[in-house]
Amino acid sequence: MSTLRQQFIAFAVNAGVLRFGDFVTKAGRQSPYFFNAGLFNDGANLGQVAEFYAQTLIDSGLEFDMLFGPAYKGITLAAATAVALAAKGHNRPFAYNRKEAKDHGEGGTIVGAKLQGRVVIVDDVISAGTSVRESVDMIRAAGATPCAVLIALDRMERSGTDDALSKLSAVQEVSAAYGMPVLSIANLNDLLGYISDAGAGAELTQYKAAVAAYRQRYGVA
Repeated sequence: MSTLRQQFIAFAVNAGVLRFGDFVTKAGRQSPYFFNAGLFNDGANLGQVAEFYAQTLIDSGLEFDMLFGPAYKGITLAAATAVALAAKGHNRPFAYNRKEAKDHGEGGTIVGAKLQGRVVIVDDVISAGTSVRESVDMIRAAGATPCAVLIALDRMERSGTDDALSKLSAVQEVSAAYGMPVLSIANLNDLLGYISDAGAGAELTQYKAAVAAYRQRYGVA
């Protein structure tokens, strides 16, 4: 596990964004952990997570022209990431969408810079892929090209119901459907590696078996 990935998992745990216990996911699964990017809700934490997003994008070597943040969580994440990129010498424009079209002023559903060139979609996680699909449609409709999705945590879970699980994760399905990479700051393997480390403390290592079992049941290779 890279230093950046280790640092991100530790940061998410300390910020209370990554929690362990007994949770129900959007798919209705009982999960031993839960990641809620909405809890990056103060200036310091938002600034720090933006640093992780920006560095992950830079380290990928991906060529891109701008960022797009899908409503609602993606709006703040894309804006903060644009600020962090600029501070690292990569000033790029960003845009986001509103759920309902504005019927006065500039009108429309897109706010910010004009969608053009190679666009990176910035979001927190990918569950069903609905947000990505809607973003891809908007970007293409504007004549621009979606070139990647950038997320915080890849849960590496196969989609579908328990008796009909897909061979692919939601992230892999999105990548295959749109022919573009999905970049993540960290993933489920990084999470498990972190809590398996004795240095994480007994409070976290107690969840190692539960997380490993969850990965065994729902995870992709």
